[in-house]
Amino acid sequence: MIASMTGYGKKSFANEKFKITVEIKSVNSKQLDLTLRLPAVFREQETNLRNRLSPVLERGKVEITVTYENLKGVTPMKFNKDVISGYKTQIEELMTDLDLPEPKDLVSVLLRLPESMVSHAPEADDEEKEILTKVSLEAVNNFIEYRMQEGRGLYEFFFSKIERIREYLAHTEKFETERINKIREKLEQQLSKLQAVEIDRGRLEQEMIFYIEKLDVTEEKQRLRSHLNYFEETLGEPDETQVVGKGKKLGFISQEIGREINTLGSKSNDAEMQKLVVMMKDELEQIKEQVLNVL
Repeated sequence: MIASMTGYGKKSFANEKFKITVEIKSVNSKQLDLTLRLPAVFREQETNLRNRLSPVLERGKVEITVTYENLKGVTPMKFNKDVISGYKTQIEELMTDLDLPEPKDLVSVLLRLPESMVSHAPEADDEEKEILTKVSLEAVNNFIEYRMQEGRGLYEFFFSKIERIREYLAHTEKFETERINKIREKLEQQLSKLQAVEIDRGRLEQEMIFYIEKLDVTEEKQRLRSHLNYFEETLGEPDETQVVGKGKKLGFISQEIGREINTLGSKSNDAEMQKLVVMMKDELEQIKEQVLNVL
C-alpha cells in the first residue's frame, strides 16, 4: 500500500513538573527536508532526535515543533542588572546633556533594550530527555498513520484514473478499421485526380500498405496496456521490494504512459481518436500531480 508525503501527528506528555508536546507536519518534497524546532532546554538533543527520526520519516518537507512548559513556576528569564544599570546611567546623562524630559515609563524603556534580560533555562535532566524521545516516537507513529490514511485515498484515486484511461483506450478500437478505410479512400481519391499519370497498381498497393503500417498503433496500445498494468502492480507491491521510493517509481511509469499516449495521438490521424487521446492525457495529468505526493 502506498503512503502520502502529506502528514500530521501530535503527542503530549505532562506530569506535575513539566509538559512536553511534539507536533509533526509535512508536505511533499523530492528528498527529506527536516526542520526541527526545539526549546532551549532540549537544544543539545537535536542531533539525537534527527538520527532517530530521519530514517522513519523517509521523504518530504517535514517540520517538527517541540514545546516545553515548566509547571514548577521557575522562570527561565532573569533581569541583567548590570546592563540595565548601564543603560539607566547613559539615559540620565543624555537627558542632562541635551536637556531632554525624563521618559514617562523609564522601566519599560530599559526592559525593551537589548540584553536587558538573559535566559537561565535549566538543562534537561535524563528523565526529560527520555520522555522527549518517547513522545517524539509516539508522535511519529501518529504521523505515519495519518500518511497511510492519506495513502489509501491516493490508492483509490490512482486506480480510478488508470481504469478511466483503459476505458478510453478500449473505445479507440471501434475507430481502427474505419480509420484505415478512410485513409485508403482519401489516398485513392487524391490519386484519381492524376489522370494523366500512369500508375503501377502493384507498386501503389505496396506503398499504401507501407504507409498504413506506419500509422498502425497496435504496438503503442499494447505497450500502453502493459504500462497501465505495471502501474497498478506497483501500487500493490510491498515497500520492501522497492529499489527506489514507490512515488519515484510511479513517476517513471507515468512518463512511459505519457510517451505511448502521445505517440498514439500523433499516429491516430482521426479526429475521434484524438479526442480520446486528449481525455487520456487529462487523466494522466491528474495522476502525475498526485504522484508527486506519494512517499
